[in-house]
Amino acid sequence: MTAGLYMDQHVPRAITNGLRLRGVDVLTAYEDGASALPDPALLDRAAALGRVLFTQDDDLLVEGVRRQREGLAFGGIVYAHQRRVATGQCIEELALLMLTGEPDDYPSRIIYLPL
Repeated sequence: MTAGLYMDQHVPRAITNGLRLRGVDVLTAYEDGASALPDPALLDRAAALGRVLFTQDDDLLVEGVRRQREGLAFGGIVYAHQRRVATGQCIEELALLMLTGEPDDYPSRIIYLPL
């Protein structure tokens, strides 16, 4: 069983579309009706759905680090800086992670792209 991704509202559509073309299970915050949620609630929503949150938002990264330091569980974050990881590279590395990883690989972890 592969892990599913939950895309925050700031992720470009090209990344979501590229992942879907590669067979990755992706749900966006917009599709889920959760695009207006504050960052902590968005992270909780992804976990409730059993998905890893992908973000390029530094504030969500800060929330994940805070939870790690405080020992608070979350479903996992994959983070890529908007200007340091090209769209194609982002798609390829996210696809690699999601299609080869298991859901148990991600809880309470933060993975930084590029790998």
